[in-house]
Amino acid sequence: MASNNTADIGFEKEIWDAACVLRGNMDASEYKNVILGLIFLKYISDSFNEKYQELVEEGEGFEEDRDEYTSENIFFVPSGARWEDIASQSNKPEIGKVIDNAMTAIENENKKLKGILPKNFARPELDKRRLGEVVDLFTNIKMKEGTDEKDLLGRTYEYCLRNFAEQEGRNAGQFYTPSCVVRTIVEILQPYNGRVYDPCCGAGGMFVQSAGFIKNHQGNINNISVYGQESNPTTWKMAKMNLAIRGIDCNLGEIPEDTFLNDQHPTMRADYIMANPPFNLTPWGADKLKEDKRWKFGMPPAGNANYAWIQHMIWHLSPNGRMGMVLANGSLSSQNGGEGEIRKNIIEADLVEGIISLPEKLFYTTGIPVCLWFINKNKKQKGKTLFIDARKMGTMATRALRELTDGTKDPKDNDIKKLADTFRNFQEGTLEEEKGFCAIADLKEIEKQDFILTPGRYVGIEEQEDDGEPFEEKMTRLTSELSQMFEKSHELENEIREKLGAIGYEI
Repeated sequence: MASNNTADIGFEKEIWDAACVLRGNMDASEYKNVILGLIFLKYISDSFNEKYQELVEEGEGFEEDRDEYTSENIFFVPSGARWEDIASQSNKPEIGKVIDNAMTAIENENKKLKGILPKNFARPELDKRRLGEVVDLFTNIKMKEGTDEKDLLGRTYEYCLRNFAEQEGRNAGQFYTPSCVVRTIVEILQPYNGRVYDPCCGAGGMFVQSAGFIKNHQGNINNISVYGQESNPTTWKMAKMNLAIRGIDCNLGEIPEDTFLNDQHPTMRADYIMANPPFNLTPWGADKLKEDKRWKFGMPPAGNANYAWIQHMIWHLSPNGRMGMVLANGSLSSQNGGEGEIRKNIIEADLVEGIISLPEKLFYTTGIPVCLWFINKNKKQKGKTLFIDARKMGTMATRALRELTDGTKDPKDNDIKKLADTFRNFQEGTLEEEKGFCAIADLKEIEKQDFILTPGRYVGIEEQEDDGEPFEEKMTRLTSELSQMFEKSHELENEIREKLGAIGYEI
């Protein structure tokens, strides 16, 4: 497994293993709020304590002044709700109630967190002895030299999200997009500065990876403004916590709400949009939105929201905005309900910058083939579209899950970089087409394909290396081998017939 796609195994796994013991008979979908809530509580307590110690050393008596913390975007943690207060009672039966009270007190002191934090630790089915053991584990964090504790907790949050997604399977799609897929989108779009938007943000993975990209390229996270929306209340709360633990200020709307029916950012125009909307969503409210201004390229069919998502995002792009989104492969070729005409109109408007066919088994949540769409309102290569067939890329992390590599194990084995470099070379006009992998097509070529955007139609079949064996010799050898196989199959067939006949079964 490419370890940087998630987090380094160590403390993260220790927390996860403890979480599995604590879980008991609770469903993963219910239990994740318990462990993620604890990670968040430890994080904000540590951030508060770091500033608290600074103020104590200054000796001015401002260590309990709430404004000293909020002015630096640090959550104020009141006395009694701080981690040391919780840790001191970890071995008591009422530890669950202690944590619930701490969550309530923190919400009361921080408007941004109002109604966000989980407060279900006192429930009878949660083993309080094991809960106390997990609290002790957090208290006794042992880090490698040079490791930042807050960064470690952030990576642990991501690690646990990934593992919860694996446990929940198909139900996890609402909150988790595989990290390697998100990183591919981020590396291609390179959101250094401006407004970043995700209209179906799940647990906020697109934003976290954007911040990571900026950090890795010596940029300033304050140069981006984060906007998002999520309809699932539990997932919306997870996103707020996930972003807070990374120090990312965000606007996810006042409430969790349906993006189509109640757009929380109606006038916002984004410089970058990144999203993994629900595949082939139905129903999506088409009957209530027939005259909506977002459907510039045609009314999306009521039975599938794919082209509603595409057009919603295009509507929210700034004049130079770019977007990358995950969609089911059917979006590339479907003609149902007028989707072919909508796709044609979007292509003729010269908005489609590139399409990538992804390999199968990247997602916990679906087995259907998926692709990445890249839209650009101001393409460098006017009238041209890049097609990449990446179906053979990636390595199997488990028997059921594939990951795009990031060069962690072998710098030469970096699928994400290869895809990003291919896009960059295309934009700069220096890309050399590669049979079976990438190709550039203009509008006339796409029109010849009836405006179908499946990369395989454009990249062709990769050239096979000549093994030096003359054609006639090869055919003689292969036909001889095939003949031998046929003979062997007949022998096996006769043997099976004899054995079945011996016990009274004739074929």
